[in-house]
Amino acid sequence: MEIQTQLSAKYLFIFWAAALLWSCGEERKSIKADVVLWQPYNDSAEVAANADHDKERMRYKRIASPVLDKNTVFRPLYAEVSNMTEARYERLKPIILEQDIPTINEHIQEGHFTYEELTLFFLYRIYRFELDHNTHLNTIIALNADVVDRARKLDEMSVSGTVPTERHPIYGMPILLKDNINTSGMNTTAGAVALMDNTVEDAFIVERLKANGALILGKVNLSEWANFLCRCPNGQSAVGGQTLNPYGRRVFDTGGSSAGSGTAMAASYAVAAVGTETSGSILSPSSQNSIVGLKPTIGLLSRTGIVPISSTLDTPGPMTRNVVDNAIVLSAMLGRDGADPKSVADEFPEILSAGLQPESFDNMRLGAISSLMESDSIYAPMVEKMRALGAEIIEFTPPEIAMDGFLSILNIDMRNDLPAYLEAHTDPKRVKIRSVADAVAFNAEDSLVRIPYGQPL
Repeated sequence: MEIQTQLSAKYLFIFWAAALLWSCGEERKSIKADVVLWQPYNDSAEVAANADHDKERMRYKRIASPVLDKNTVFRPLYAEVSNMTEARYERLKPIILEQDIPTINEHIQEGHFTYEELTLFFLYRIYRFELDHNTHLNTIIALNADVVDRARKLDEMSVSGTVPTERHPIYGMPILLKDNINTSGMNTTAGAVALMDNTVEDAFIVERLKANGALILGKVNLSEWANFLCRCPNGQSAVGGQTLNPYGRRVFDTGGSSAGSGTAMAASYAVAAVGTETSGSILSPSSQNSIVGLKPTIGLLSRTGIVPISSTLDTPGPMTRNVVDNAIVLSAMLGRDGADPKSVADEFPEILSAGLQPESFDNMRLGAISSLMESDSIYAPMVEKMRALGAEIIEFTPPEIAMDGFLSILNIDMRNDLPAYLEAHTDPKRVKIRSVADAVAFNAEDSLVRIPYGQPL
């Protein structure tokens, strides 16, 4: 879905000015530290407009982040993005937007665009919408300053013939990560002010993505502490501000906690995104943003290097615009992790590596929810199609399950798991908190900025 097709006059001028600088012989990466790309604005009118929203959770107290300077996020790659012209962007749109990973790979192999152009396309799109007061989603919380260089090196390898003969489909694809996933070169905040200076090494799944050739484009906003803080609006964090749904800014909920991953995919800000889930944090924003989200079985993907809630239930998972890409991203993150006691996966499950071709449905047993077979206009025809392709369909009614004690599990796990993460991954000189109690006390020191909705959880 296209959010809006026109840049404001101010941002057209910014890109024109950048082009002029290049024509005067500026170095590709030189840029003045005082260049202003984002002008902070008063969000009180937008907040007031949502005061009577029919969903109480969407009656915002603020939209803009009180602590994040967006210019520090967007300035480092500004000169690179200026190399992508509006005309080139428009020519690339039909062959990049809404295309799955195999198709994008085909276009690159056929010479329609390079890895660098693919990366710049998504960056240009991010800058176009996130630097406009009328269209910004507060989705991007950090950008990888090295991503264009990395894409350029992949192109150089292609020209020199040194590309690996066997490449994972994720090779060269720009990916966005939820900002509770450790990533070198970018701080990992979980949306919390207490973690704003959290400089870390790559999480296990990020190592796997990079080993398979993925390009880490940046980090996206989330519900702070993965929604284990308060009955806040979904997608709200002290660091990133209020994430907004591209299908209706301030109209539709983003879902949470992987709100940034969901909205980034809905807005086509990258080829794919990675979210995390304890209970609903991938599935909810995927539903709200009309994308494909998967919460894998616990242990299929490593959790090492991810800010935790619960070692019992936490897992990362792929969030994409289509099913094929979802399987590809999942496979790119797989691998047994000796540091995660629940890690089990050594290789891609055979049922998915078949490529989701019709023959892969033979001898497959799938459950189908009876009520949806009767009432859902999309669900039932898809189930019947799989039945026709050879799957055995077993209709069932899910039992009502009492969730007694569920919150106690999360409380106990976080009380143990958060200190373990902080001990293993954070520098105590940069991250002062060492426990949940420390985080609560830290927030209380400046509740207006750090916890405007409180912290009852």
